[in-house]
Amino acid sequence: MAHPAAGGVVVGASAPESSAPQSSAPEALHPALWRAHQLGRPAHAVWASGFATLDPQLPGGGWPAGALTELLLPHPGVGELRLLAPVLVALQAQQRSVMWFDPPAAPCPWALGALGLDMRQQLIVQSRPVSSRPPARGSGGAAKRLSTPERAPAADILWALEQALKSGQVGAVLAWLPARLPADALRRLQLAAQSHEGPVFLLRGAAERSRPSAAPLRLLLSAWGPDLLRLVFLKRRGPPLAEPLMLELPAVLSAPALARALRGPAGAVQTADGRQQGVQAQGLPAKRLHAPGLQASDPWASTTPPAAAGPQSHSL
Repeated sequence: MAHPAAGGVVVGASAPESSAPQSSAPEALHPALWRAHQLGRPAHAVWASGFATLDPQLPGGGWPAGALTELLLPHPGVGELRLLAPVLVALQAQQRSVMWFDPPAAPCPWALGALGLDMRQQLIVQSRPVSSRPPARGSGGAAKRLSTPERAPAADILWALEQALKSGQVGAVLAWLPARLPADALRRLQLAAQSHEGPVFLLRGAAERSRPSAAPLRLLLSAWGPDLLRLVFLKRRGPPLAEPLMLELPAVLSAPALARALRGPAGAVQTADGRQQGVQAQGLPAKRLHAPGLQASDPWASTTPPAAAGPQSHSL
């Protein structure tokens, strides 16, 4: 595990002549400096990802602590939870909890337990639907309610996320954020993350790849077949990665489901933005690559209400 460099740098101060000679390499002056052909050194400790082919591509050799990691998805369920399971398990081994902010569906306790996660150390924070709030006053005192529930404004969940990061009491954070956040929202979260000792994962839509972000690490994820995940490094402290990285995820499909997934012609084409084409020809639905026959093995396939799903659940 990497550790932050000791000491600091005083800009503009001249060293006495009797001082010990310092290295002439610019990257030796401060952890925030690195050469263009090198991976940057993290200012905080890093957490091993659990994937031997991924760690060498991450600055410091693992998921960064004290900084945002942005994971961009074409849709939920491409394998993002299996990607993060090893680091979450490692954090829980140190009795650190995991906070989930606005997950897209109720997590399946059975499937997450199969990945090694202790459901007693999961805390889910959900923004309250607008329809469950006190009705607004209209003309003549008539109550106005929305016909369909909508999520609370982004400011609510962002405030709760920022407070959790500043508290220092959380092991890891997973936050599903809405699109088109205010310009300063990610900058505030990055500043708050600097006082956090664990990894912070922001999960957002793939359309956000073209918008600026304060996150030092940005990855575009997409499913590339059963139990195979494709990672494109959009941003990291270091040189760009020329080719996408393919990761083999822990298998969750049963043997019959895997046979159905592989039965069709291998003609699926992945577009540049991570969308899957030709998926129907492989017997896989366009919106849920691992859905056929998966049922309870899918971390999102839970028929249990959030309040009874195992993790603690709170609403804002």
